[in-house]
Amino acid sequence: MNIADVKDLMAQFDASSLREFSFKTPEGELSFSKNEQAAEPSAPVQVPAISAVAQAPVSETIPVNISEEVSNDTSAIEGEEVVSPLVGVAYLAPSPDKPAFVSVGDAVKKGQTLLIIEAMKVMNEVPAPHDGIVTEILVDNEEIVEFGQGLVRIK
Repeated sequence: MNIADVKDLMAQFDASSLREFSFKTPEGELSFSKNEQAAEPSAPVQVPAISAVAQAPVSETIPVNISEEVSNDTSAIEGEEVVSPLVGVAYLAPSPDKPAFVSVGDAVKKGQTLLIIEAMKVMNEVPAPHDGIVTEILVDNEEIVEFGQGLVRIK
């Protein structure tokens, strides 16, 4: 496989929605991943240093006093944040004509469904991690959510 083929595969992978891709030939193996965790290579790989990044101009920063905003926001935040276990579309109700799973002020039991995240046509229930009261719903219905993004706050 020549470098042009590898570059073509990289461009196609980058433009696709795939998260991982592996390709084996008698000449060797290629693996691409868009996941956050870096895989350790089986053999040392030498990568040429790019000095252009070090020479880029540094923009001037403007100091901002955010202490007032932080102190106001912390009083409103109560409870433990339930985060998204995967990337997908959040649904707050089982169907458009049904009521929401939970609302602010609702008492929830451990394991109760808080919302559903659709990923790859599979509906994944997000359960309450413990008993408590819903203090805040951090996402909107049909909003695309990321892994680790806050969904609901329970105290």
